Amino acid sequence: MYIQIKNIITSQINSVQRLTDMAFIPFDPANTDYQKFKIDLSNGVQLNDANNNVMTSDQVTAFIATLP
Repeated sequence: MYIQIKNIITSQINSVQRLTDMAFIPFDPANTDYQKFKIDLSNGVQLNDANNNVMTSDQVTAFIATLP
C-alpha cells in the first residue's frame, strides 16, 4: 500500500510513501522503487491520497496518467 505525499510549500503531490517499510519514493523514472510503484498500481495495489483516503481505481488510473 502507498500514500501520496504532498509538498508543504507547493501543495503538489511530488512523491509517495510505501507503507510496508515507510520508504519515500520520488517520481523519478530512473528510480527502481518508482518503477515498481507504477507496476504495483497497475496490478491493483491500494493507493491512498494525501489525506489518507483510499483512492478508487478510476482515481488511480487518472493519477497514473499524470506521472512521468
